[in-house]
Amino acid sequence: MENNKYELVICIVNAGFSQNVMEAARTAGAQGGTVLRARGSANPEAEEFFNISIQPDKELVMILVPKEIKDEVIRTIYKEAGLGGDAQGIAFSLPVTHSTVLEQKKTDREKEKGK
Repeated sequence: MENNKYELVICIVNAGFSQNVMEAARTAGAQGGTVLRARGSANPEAEEFFNISIQPDKELVMILVPKEIKDEVIRTIYKEAGLGGDAQGIAFSLPVTHSTVLEQKKTDREKEKGK
């Protein structure tokens, strides 16, 4: 297990904009991510406060990145998919206190290709 080397960047965007988030994150050095479908809920005061119309269909993008590039990944995502655009995204990070790599056993076919 590795301790405190990574941050989990989470970005919530309107449905259909997760690819924009991933392209921006890759530009900043991220390798890949996981996209989940989600439903947002907000009260009318939040819409008025942020001066946006909140769509209920969302995509949640989770990207594990080394701590050193976390700030650049978030900045780049926000430029591409922030609250000011159609994606109406918000991004934040959480510290990852422990991580490990789960290894997948290679199939016989994969072993033959690797020879």
